[in-house]
Amino acid sequence: MTRVVHLTPHLGGGVGRALASLVRARRRADPASEHRIVCLEAPEKTAFIDEIRALGASVLVAPAPHELAAAVSDADLVQLEFWNHPATLRALCETDWPAMRLLVWCHVSGLHFPRIPAALVAQSDRFVLTSACSWQAPELAGLPDGLRERVAVVSSAAGLETMPPRRSGAASPSPAEPPCRFGYLGSLNLAKLHPDYVALLGDVAQPGFKVRLIGDQLNRELLERQCADAGHPGRLEFAGYRSDVAGELQALDVLLYLLNPCHYGTAEIALLEAMAMGVVPVVMPNPSELQVVEHGVTGLVVRNAAELAQAVRRLGDDPAWRRALGERAAASVRGRDTLARLADGLQAQYRAVLAAPKRVRDFRSVFGTGPARWFDGFVRDPSVFRGDGRVTLPLGPARHLHLEKTKGSAMHFQQHFPGDPQLDAWARDLSRQTEEQTCLN
Repeated sequence: MTRVVHLTPHLGGGVGRALASLVRARRRADPASEHRIVCLEAPEKTAFIDEIRALGASVLVAPAPHELAAAVSDADLVQLEFWNHPATLRALCETDWPAMRLLVWCHVSGLHFPRIPAALVAQSDRFVLTSACSWQAPELAGLPDGLRERVAVVSSAAGLETMPPRRSGAASPSPAEPPCRFGYLGSLNLAKLHPDYVALLGDVAQPGFKVRLIGDQLNRELLERQCADAGHPGRLEFAGYRSDVAGELQALDVLLYLLNPCHYGTAEIALLEAMAMGVVPVVMPNPSELQVVEHGVTGLVVRNAAELAQAVRRLGDDPAWRRALGERAAASVRGRDTLARLADGLQAQYRAVLAAPKRVRDFRSVFGTGPARWFDGFVRDPSVFRGDGRVTLPLGPARHLHLEKTKGSAMHFQQHFPGDPQLDAWARDLSRQTEEQTCLN
């Protein structure tokens, strides 16, 4: 029996779905394996914790330091679910860790902020990316051959063959073809959603055109104001968070998945779920989306508002073409992103890790000492966060990655480590710039 302990800051969003899929996949492929999820923080939502426990895996929530070290000591293999969450950095750098075998499953692309520390690859036995697009990150592209051999790609998207089939009434032609239904599924924070989402819709002229936004209603007021200013009040319909993703996707024909070109995402599970349901994706030419969508075959790739308007018009006017795109999208995803593929992919990595001896890891040598250093180590450009407390944000979409209150931003770290002088100063300057940005909007 292989005992795997997963260290994760929480079980929300993409990582919760990924770990639930992994536990289900491993239960089928290797029933003797034991997975224990160590959730460093108490969750806001318990849906994935409940699902994982129902699958027979244990979940330890907000453990004391000695409980955390004991769980790792008992494990044959530790799988770190990695991104730049302050709770993860605190645990890694402040815990007195026993010797371990370490696999890092990286849930950010590393292309922009946050960068992937090359030194973390050196501390791991295997370092697993969730998208091949991450090879474009400078830190990974520059790895020496000895470290490159430790890196593999295993997408965290899995189990899409188990998504319910699209209802025939939504996919088959009818004498009176219903209007094409457009939507978006995912985060509404502007580090992920394109900050010019409303402007990109500006050239669409179809009567009655609306986009249903499915996700927590962050930035709703800003997006509604932008629609009103553009002369299209009510163009966005805010559905809020929905646990029944499949049910929501049954009611869509097209997913307008327009993301910030500097976003942090990798596997894009929301995008793949939509494709599995036969919903046609329309994306921008960002590296992670181009790993998923083949233009004109399984979806459409657009570069600007004019191309988006043209895509919306044709998708609405040509239902047969739209259905063909959706059918090919579903076939590609359901045949590739399966539970068996996930189980086999990670099992190969587990075998490599288990062949290595347990050893003590020096995470402080990777991330440095103290919360401000932990945060700043993820910023590629050293001129952005200055020692005097000033923050010089990059221009364009990249600035939104640092204006978020969560997602590993300086303000997120400051919330976790109040009283740190450097983080406090950066957070004050970011708050000032956020207020100025709000006034401009």
